Amino acid sequence: MSKQQDRGLVRTGIHGGIILAVASVVLFSNLGGSRLWDRDEPRNAGCALEMMQRGDWGVPVFNAELRAHKPVLLYWLIMSSYHVFGVNEFAARFWSAALAVGTALATYGIGRRLFDARIGLWAAIILASSLMFAMAGRIATPDSTLIFLSTAALLVYVLGAFPADGTYFPRHWANVAAMYGVMGLAVLAKGPVGAVLPTAVIGMFMLIVRLPESDRPIGQSVWRWRLVCCLRPLGPLHFLRTCWSMRPLMAVFIVLAVAGPWYAWVGWQTDGEFLRVFFWDHNLGRAAQPMEGHGGGPWFYPVAILVGFFPWSVFAAPVVAEVAARIRRRKSWATGYVFAVCWIGVYVGLFSLAQTKLPSYVTPCYPALALLTACFIRHWTRGLAAGWPRWPATAILTLGLVGLTIAVVMPFAARKHLPGETWLGAIGLIPLAGAVVAFFLQRGQRFPQAAWAVAVTAVTFTTALFGWAAARVDRHQQNHLLLAAIERAGGNPRVGAFGRLEPTWIFYGGRPIDELTLDAGDGEEAGASPWKPKPRPLAAEFFGQGQDRFIITTDRRWNQLQAALPPQAAIVAECPLFLRRETLLLVGVAPRVTRRAGSDREGAIRPH
Repeated sequence: MSKQQDRGLVRTGIHGGIILAVASVVLFSNLGGSRLWDRDEPRNAGCALEMMQRGDWGVPVFNAELRAHKPVLLYWLIMSSYHVFGVNEFAARFWSAALAVGTALATYGIGRRLFDARIGLWAAIILASSLMFAMAGRIATPDSTLIFLSTAALLVYVLGAFPADGTYFPRHWANVAAMYGVMGLAVLAKGPVGAVLPTAVIGMFMLIVRLPESDRPIGQSVWRWRLVCCLRPLGPLHFLRTCWSMRPLMAVFIVLAVAGPWYAWVGWQTDGEFLRVFFWDHNLGRAAQPMEGHGGGPWFYPVAILVGFFPWSVFAAPVVAEVAARIRRRKSWATGYVFAVCWIGVYVGLFSLAQTKLPSYVTPCYPALALLTACFIRHWTRGLAAGWPRWPATAILTLGLVGLTIAVVMPFAARKHLPGETWLGAIGLIPLAGAVVAFFLQRGQRFPQAAWAVAVTAVTFTTALFGWAAARVDRHQQNHLLLAAIERAGGNPRVGAFGRLEPTWIFYGGRPIDELTLDAGDGEEAGASPWKPKPRPLAAEFFGQGQDRFIITTDRRWNQLQAALPPQAAIVAECPLFLRRETLLLVGVAPRVTRRAGSDREGAIRPH
């Protein structure tokens, strides 16, 4: 091994250590410090817990009902961490954080192969300290798993296809098998998008870079020629040749070999109900129409990225200018730029066509955003950035303005929704102070130091926001007071909910909760299959005459519910509903005292 190779290995090890340290600080700091956040976290954590308690590692169940929202991989991961760390918030979130660290390392690998090691380092730090990615890595949802596996599949592709030999596709079958095998795992994480979208990224990239050179015909207008150039990659013959070169039969076989057995098993175990609900309702249904009020126009994802990629999104304008200039002039690394642009374009473009829109849907393209931002940072620090020379200073001023806005607005919002937490606005001082330092370094032509000042600011801000501020906000979740009142009643009471049912009540209460109705017709839809939704019991029949029934409702629905209940029904405990101007009520026939949550975590007792 040559000295140059030795130095390369040492540098890679140092970079890996830096990435591991920075990403771990952002993602693991006080990871279990807050309770699970409604609604997806307790659903996923609770599903894994119920599967573990039932001894069934195949069929996802939550609240004693089939959970067909997501495939099984996340639940397997959470169950494994429950066995190691116990059933708690840290265990539920552990794999999300660990895989997010893995995504940062995979992004470094892609950047190192497409550009250079320093850009890979910058990209990993940028990714780990961006808001939406860090949030995905700190909550118990499938997003971090999907992001990691999608990025890992593209890393395998890049390692096999670059340096390019003209085909831009791995030649060795082992590389191809590994790439599609990782996509199969992604299908177990979140469904078909785990294979379809990474394949589309690779396909779009190959359609562009494998296209033969062509000159503009004499006499043809520039705009017409540009339109022709945009459509040339989609030419039928070129399209089919490119698709065939990606070994589609091998792709289908490997993805089905990895993911197919579980889908077949769960379909058989649930009489096809899981497959029907998951593929028809939660895949095709979300694409065809907005679900749960999550819609949006064509600007939804650009705006979502500006917010979710903060604080690095302040460089959005100069990054776009840099990318356009480098690709147009075919500067160095132009092929890497094209790959990253295809990565972003596929995710943003396809999810913009879908009718259901959520900011988290495009987080798998955040590594590409980080790569392009890292390229700009590298050129800026060397004085080689394209476009308006004042772009970096403008971006830094924008960072400071956002920090100032947070510092001013947050106390007013906290006074309304989080009494006693007005000083949370101090978190805005982090980007404000960082921007001041970076701005003066920029004015002094100390570009590398200015860039590192922004990086330190980003890491500090994101860590403080999710590791400290989130824990302070969590102190105002007080539904545990109602659950404690149920536990004090002893025995094994049944619990119902009317008008509102939050998954945290189920997870922390440790028992299923029936969703109640006042209309006899609402409970007649359930079929004979145990995998169909449970019937909704009538509130009056559910409450019965005994001491072992409780109903959770809100003050806005109490009068409506009270009219349907027997006279002995009474409010036995109450607490504020988190971030809403409503009160949660616990209805039962226990002794007539009310526990009302105060500013402390224990609450206060008062007669009712």
